[in-house]
Amino acid sequence: MPQPPEPQPLPPAGAGTGHAAPAGPPARALDGILVADFSRVLAGPLAAATLADLGAEVIKVERPGAGDDTRAWGPPFAADGTAAYFDAANRSKRGLTLDLGDPDDAAAARELARRADVLIENFRPGSLAKYGLDQASTRAAHPGLVHCTITGFGSGEGARLPGYDFVVQAVGGLMSITGEPGGTPLKAGVALVDVLTAKDATTGILAALRHRDRTGEGQLVEVNLLSSLLGSLVNQTSGYLATGRDPGPMGNRHPSIAPYETLACRGGLLAVAAGNDRQFRALVTALGSPRLADDPRFARNQDRVQNRTDLIHALEDLLVADTPQGWTERLATVSVPCGPVNTLSEALELAQRLGLDPVTPVGEGRIPQVTSPLRLSGTPISQPAAPPRLDEHGAPLRTWLSGPRDQPLPPRV
Repeated sequence: MPQPPEPQPLPPAGAGTGHAAPAGPPARALDGILVADFSRVLAGPLAAATLADLGAEVIKVERPGAGDDTRAWGPPFAADGTAAYFDAANRSKRGLTLDLGDPDDAAAARELARRADVLIENFRPGSLAKYGLDQASTRAAHPGLVHCTITGFGSGEGARLPGYDFVVQAVGGLMSITGEPGGTPLKAGVALVDVLTAKDATTGILAALRHRDRTGEGQLVEVNLLSSLLGSLVNQTSGYLATGRDPGPMGNRHPSIAPYETLACRGGLLAVAAGNDRQFRALVTALGSPRLADDPRFARNQDRVQNRTDLIHALEDLLVADTPQGWTERLATVSVPCGPVNTLSEALELAQRLGLDPVTPVGEGRIPQVTSPLRLSGTPISQPAAPPRLDEHGAPLRTWLSGPRDQPLPPRV
C-alpha cells in the first residue's frame, strides 16, 4: 500500500511577506497574516473584515477620490459624513488608495500582492490581467498566495454578468419563496446573498491557508453569489430536487413543520417554533389545552402540517389570552422556542440583557461596530478599530511598499 506523503514543514505566518506575527499575548488565530483587500461593496469587504476580527492585518485598496462605492451609499450618514453602509464591512482595516491605471500605483499594487498572504478581489473575470493582478500573475509572482475571487455568476458563461445582491435574490429563487402566498415576491430585508457569500469566501480562505500550512502552496478560491445563494436554500432546494415541484412563498410559515410561524396574540405576534411532538405537547399544555396533543389532526408533525389551518385557529383562540411578552415568559419555563417579533433596537437590547455585548465602540464620533459573533477561547477576537478614512494610511503604506520586502508593516498611528 502506498504511504501518504510526509507533511511539509509549516511555513511561518506571513512567510515571504515582509511582516512578522506580533509578539506577546493575546495571540490571535491569524496573527502575522496580511490580507490585500481589493474588493468593493459588501461580500469581499465583509470577508476581509472577518479575517481582521481573527487577527489578520488588512489593507483596503480603493480608487483615489471616490473610494469604495458604499462610501456614497446613504443616508444614513454619521455626523462626520461617513456612510453607515461602508462602516458595516470595513472595520479594523488600513486604508490605501491606488489608481491601477497609473503605472506606479499598479506596480505598488503588484508589490502588495507579492507581500500578502491573501488577496481578495471582486473584479469581473479577466479585467485584472492588464495590471498583472489576475490570479495567474499573482500566483506566478508569489506561489504561496491565497487569491480569492468573488463574482456574481462564476467565471464561465456568467463571467460578464454584473452581480448585485438584489438581482441574485431575484434570479436565484429566493424572492420566489419570500412573501405571502399570492403576493408580490419580496427580497430579504438585508443583502443576505452578499453576507452568505462573504461567509463562504472566509471559509474557503481559511481552508486554503490550512493547506498552505501543510504544503507551502497557495491556491485560487472562487465563490460566486448565485452558487452561495443556491447552497443556502438547503431544504427548499432539496424539496424541489426530491419532487420536481417549485416551492412557493408561505409568509412566515414553514413548509415542513407546524406550528413554526407567527401567531396572533393579544396586542401583537408571537413567533413559535415547535420543532417536534414533545415541544408541541408542552406548548398546548402551557396554553391550557393539553387535549390538542392527542387530537388525531395534530398528534404528529406531519398531521399538523396537513391540518395547519385548523391548528392555527385553535392555537390563536388560546393565545389571545396574553401578550407576546407574557407568553414568551411562560413558555420559556417549559422550553418551547418562541419570542416576540422585535424591532432591531429591541433585538440589540435583548442581546445586551443576555450578556452578549452586541455593540462595540470604536472611538469618539465614530459609528459603533456590531460585535463579531465569533468566540474563541484560545485565540480571542481582535478588538475592532474604526474603518479607515479614504487613504488614511496611504503615505506610510506607499513608503513601506517601496522599501525592502523584509521590512515590517509600519505601526498604526
